[in-house]
Amino acid sequence: MTLPDLYLALLVGGTVLLASIAAARAAHRLGLPSLLLFLAVGVIAGEDGLGLDFDDAQLAQALGTAALAVILVEGGLTTRWGDVRRLLAPAGVLATAGVAVSVAVTAAGAHWLLGMDWHLALLLGAIVSSTDAAAVFAVLRSLPLPQKVTGLVEAESGFNDAPTIILVLIFATTSAGDLPGPAPVLGNLLYQLLVGGTLGVLIGRLGAAALRHIALPATGLYPLATVGFGIVAFAAAGAAGASGIIAAYLSGLVLGNAELPHRAATRSFAEGAGWLAQIGLFVMLGLLVDPSELPAAILPALLVGLVLLLAARPVSVALCLLPFRVPWREQAFISWAGLRGAVPIVLATFPIVEGVTGADDVLNIVFVLVVLFTLIQGPALPAVARRLGLTRPDTLREIQVETAPLDVLDADLLTVSVPPGSRLHGVTVAELRLPRPTVLTLIVRAGVTLVPDRDTVLRAGDELLLITTPPVREAAERRLRALGRRGRLARWLGEHGVPEDDARTG
Repeated sequence: MTLPDLYLALLVGGTVLLASIAAARAAHRLGLPSLLLFLAVGVIAGEDGLGLDFDDAQLAQALGTAALAVILVEGGLTTRWGDVRRLLAPAGVLATAGVAVSVAVTAAGAHWLLGMDWHLALLLGAIVSSTDAAAVFAVLRSLPLPQKVTGLVEAESGFNDAPTIILVLIFATTSAGDLPGPAPVLGNLLYQLLVGGTLGVLIGRLGAAALRHIALPATGLYPLATVGFGIVAFAAAGAAGASGIIAAYLSGLVLGNAELPHRAATRSFAEGAGWLAQIGLFVMLGLLVDPSELPAAILPALLVGLVLLLAARPVSVALCLLPFRVPWREQAFISWAGLRGAVPIVLATFPIVEGVTGADDVLNIVFVLVVLFTLIQGPALPAVARRLGLTRPDTLREIQVETAPLDVLDADLLTVSVPPGSRLHGVTVAELRLPRPTVLTLIVRAGVTLVPDRDTVLRAGDELLLITTPPVREAAERRLRALGRRGRLARWLGEHGVPEDDARTG
């Protein structure tokens, strides 16, 4: 590549990146999932649009897998262990048995409704049965939902990529008459998950120990090193023939919940890296498809998507969560929240690379299915949560902290709304009695920012901004819940702010 070619490539790449960032902003304002506009940028820049020619499925597969690793490392780094610890069992069942049930039901629908042979139908079912971590992390974390629901869907989406990739590889690399029996598939699955998970945890712990005791010469090296350990876990597991995806997520989970220096800066860097990976991934996948071939895939995509949304996903959720006594409202939301995104489109490149007959048609069906059902499911999630009675308007929301003082203190900046009917109405700041060093710093009331003092009285509709630290964050949240339920005499009345999920299971 000559120097002018390099400048041109950087100019095109930078322009596409900025256009994608602008698309993300537009998607947020319009209430649409960002991935749709990223895909649109790729389609517009493709050979039927601005003329960029990209049809290398093998390169797309390699780059897409690497991007998924970065996205899952970021997801692990930003997931609180306390939120998912009690949910490992149901999430694990959903990510393994749930995937198997979903593959079987979806494949049956594709076989009987579209006339696909069983081999191609099973391949299509495996490709679309995984929920997408990037889509789930981006959408669910903005909704005021019970933490048990959000944590379960997030944990499932972090774990189920590995079993899905294993099934896709098996179906893509074997012919219709040579499909392995259940025992080899199960053995392969257990090996990849156990070895990949073990490597992820071990490398995550090694990274945490190293970063605690090694003084790096610059603050910016800590985020790089943290994400680097996650990438090492991904590569090490892949080299061992195990699941790099599960290793990347678990190493990020271990590192993100360790007491490491500059955690806020690390989270911000990881979020930026995750966004960059998503943008590059979706734009590349948009370039890969041929828009002139997509209209013929609309009807098959609708049929397969409806089978997946209305039959395969609900059946798998109901069967897998039956032993865990999850309320039917939460099961219904978890069924609807099985978002699809980049993962199925990346997986659709696997059979193309292996030369499977009909693989190009599968890619077009998967692409259209992801676009159509992301438009249906994503924007409808808030309304579905409200109709099922799961929305909590007073839920504490964590926001990203990037300022240096909070980074030095390793502090969390939280917001909480005072909804109508809350017993926080009428309580003074002095009566909050928040655990030290938690402090109420600002009140936003009717669009006006107030700096409170001890005698400031809270009102319904106030938005409170608090600074706390990780060791006392849970105690601060419980105190605020207690005040919201019983007012200033909450402690005397026996109310200690135990989360509703704990109260039901305790």
